[in-house]
Amino acid sequence: MLKCGIGMATVNVSKVPRHVGIILDGNRRFAKRLMLKPWMGHEWGAKKVEKLGEWCKDLGVKELTLYAFSVQNFERPKIEFDYLMDLFKKEFNALMNDAEKWKTINENKIRINFIGRIWMFPEGVKNAMYALMEKTKDHKEHIINFAMAYGGREEVVDAVKKLAEDIKSGKVNVEQINEEVFAKNLYMESEPQLIIRTGGEKRTSNFLIWQSHYSEWVFLEKFWPEFEKEDLVACIEEYNNRQRRFGK
Repeated sequence: MLKCGIGMATVNVSKVPRHVGIILDGNRRFAKRLMLKPWMGHEWGAKKVEKLGEWCKDLGVKELTLYAFSVQNFERPKIEFDYLMDLFKKEFNALMNDAEKWKTINENKIRINFIGRIWMFPEGVKNAMYALMEKTKDHKEHIINFAMAYGGREEVVDAVKKLAEDIKSGKVNVEQINEEVFAKNLYMESEPQLIIRTGGEKRTSNFLIWQSHYSEWVFLEKFWPEFEKEDLVACIEEYNNRQRRFGK
């Protein structure tokens, strides 16, 4: 048993999910509750992501996929959109240029990926994403996937387009297409065993619709900036207590 240092809580190491997905919901409502401009909640949310990485390392989670910005989020008001773009650029550049942050990434061999239609972002944000992926591409111990300009349906459509091009060019024969071949054309093949959504909403919101076909979902009332290590432990314990039958 792995002792987590929060009261008597323990987690069975053999059943800690290798890959956890999280929908980071509730940043704006958290800020409103503090009587701040709603988009300022994203700054609290970004700080919590840093802590999340430490907690997952302590608990033995090897891969994280974080739903940070959807395709539909491009419709947010301009003042909020601009604020978010500045925040993304600042945070992603800091992961490379801040000595302490880079030391953590490098020593723990954390690979950082961005999945989604990242070409949609402004040049500065896009360049920071590509640079971070390039700089961490050889790290193999831990993976953090940021779902950015992401949508599950959009991912399937983009995969179909890639397959169609391969069929057209003769690289793939129609008879060869199966689930495994299709999955290789998605933004990400890896499938999370556990998905957590904060913020009180109980819907999947177009997140990993292919990869989550047998994921265990946990919905929390807490807003994302309020999420703590004991909440992650409780979600893993809930995962441990479920029987995963995979339709059998």
